[in-house]
Amino acid sequence: MSWLVLVLSGMLEAVWAVALSKSEGFSKLGPTITFVVTLCLSMAGLAVAMRQLPVGTAYAVWVGIGATITVAYGMVTGAEPASLAKVLLLGGIVACVIGLKVLH
Repeated sequence: MSWLVLVLSGMLEAVWAVALSKSEGFSKLGPTITFVVTLCLSMAGLAVAMRQLPVGTAYAVWVGIGATITVAYGMVTGAEPASLAKVLLLGGIVACVIGLKVLH
C-alpha cells in the first residue's frame, strides 16, 4: 500500500509543479489553489509512504515520478521542446525508479 501511495503522491507532485507555473507567481487564483491543495496532498502521501519505506528510496521515487511526468507534460503540450535524448533520459529515470522498487 505504501508504494501505491508513493506513486500517487509523485503524480500529484507533477500537478503542483505545473499549477505553480500556471499561477504566474500566485497571481491567478485557480492554479494557486490547485498548487496548495496538491502540494499538501503530495507531501502528506510522501510522509505516509515514509512510514514503511526508507527516506532515500521514497524521496528518490517521489521526485523521479514527479519530474518525469512534469517534463513529459511540457513536451506533450509544447511548453518545452521534445527530443529523442530527453525521452531516453526520462526512460532512464523510470528505469531507476523501477530498480529502486525491485531492490526494496
